[in-house]
Formats: sequence, structure tokens, C-alpha cells
Amino acid sequence: MQYNKVEISGVNTGELKVLTEAQKHDLLIKAHSGDKAAREELIKGNLRLVLSVLQRFTGRTDSSDDLFQVGVVGLIKAIDNFDVNLNVKLSTYAVPLISGEIKRYLRDYRAMRVSRSLRDMAYKAMQAKESYISRMQKEPTVDEIAEMIGEKRSDVVTAMESVTEPMSLYEPVYSDAGDALYILDQIGDNYDDKSWLDELTVKDAIKSLMPREKNILYLRFFRGKTQVEVAKEIGISQAQVSRLEKSALERIKSQL
Repeated sequence: MQYNKVEISGVNTGELKVLTEAQKHDLLIKAHSGDKAAREELIKGNLRLVLSVLQRFTGRTDSSDDLFQVGVVGLIKAIDNFDVNLNVKLSTYAVPLISGEIKRYLRDYRAMRVSRSLRDMAYKAMQAKESYISRMQKEPTVDEIAEMIGEKRSDVVTAMESVTEPMSLYEPVYSDAGDALYILDQIGDNYDDKSWLDELTVKDAIKSLMPREKNILYLRFFRGKTQVEVAKEIGISQAQVSRLEKSALERIKSQL
């Protein structure tokens, strides 16, 4: 969210009014007596409070306007339900309501709805994982996590993925002298590339490759290993595996 914006939801943030506590008290009494103008002035005089709460949710959504409007709903609820006889500031009462409205909006209107049971399983899995790492000083496998929480492996995988933010396959994870390594390069595949190699009958083209290139293609496309795993097995860097793999595939394609 950009807080240097001058305007949000049509409101010029640089011209927002700031009320004193005495002014807020007087306006609250009038608003609760049915004075609509006083209620409106009270809302406008506390919009900076909404903006301050929004800063806690930076990066959670692309639409700052939507969150601002949701926060204003929380502010209005606070104004309408505030008890002026209590020795509490309006802002103290309003902040939890504004924050609650925004959290509820982010929960209910996320791009993909996730069931409560699935989220609970994911949190149990994460707690089990953290506990395991603390005890064993290494990460557990999915099978070990599933055994710890008494759930099926497939259900644990689904639950963990449901609470993970999606990431582009073309997100760079490493760069060596301008040769970027992407998430796509680390994905193993037991079927698609193997079928591609079989269908195109590239045995003759593969024969022209160097032994190390043949080994990399075999481990990647016939054994389904990731580039990280291949690099560890043959004793070179992941970036080297990526370059050798791309070079070998390009030579095979050129011969076809």
C-alpha cells in the first residue's frame, strides 16, 4: 500500500481534519442524539485513525481503497456503539473494531477460500514441523509430519499448500553472472519431459552429448530429480547444472 498517496477512495489524506478529545466528546453526544451532521463530522475527523490501522496490513492486498472503506465501516460501528459515559478514548475503542473489520474482509474475500478444517490442519502441521526442527535440528519429511499429527500424507500436503501464498514459476531464486535461476528450474517432473523425450525418439541425439550432460538429463527427466538434487549428487553447483541442462537440450532440439 502506498502511504505517500495524496488520495485514497476519493479522500485527500493531506486535508483530513483532526479533532480534539473535547470536540469528539461533544460530537458523540450530538450524534447519539440523532444529529446526522455531527455523526458525519465525527467520521471525517477520525479517518486518520483508519489510515494508521491500515499500515499494519501493508502488502496484504493490491486494493488499498477497498481496505480503507472496510476500515471506515469499523470506525462507524465504533462511533455508533461507543459509550460516552466510559472513561475511555474513542480511538482506544475504535482501533480493535477497525482492525477486526479489515481482518474479516481479508479472511472472507481472499482469492481462494480455504475451509476452517484445512487451515487448522495446516497450523497443526506447522507446529509439528517447528517442534521437530527444535528437537532434531533438521526439517522433517511430509511423511513424518503426517505421522506426528495423525493425518494422511496427501491431506497434509493439501493443507500446507492451502495457506501458502502462490508464487510465480519465473520467480528468480539465484543469479550467477547474469544467468538467473528460476523456481521453474528446480521442479522435478517424472512424466511430462520423459514422455517428450520418448515421443521424439532422441536417442541418437543424446549419444552426441558429453557423459556429464547425459547423466544430468537422465537424473532430471528419467529420475525426476530437481536441479538441487542433481547438483548435490554429481558434485557441481546448481547454476552449472542449469547451464549444462539448457545447453544439452538446445543441442538436441537443433539436431531434431
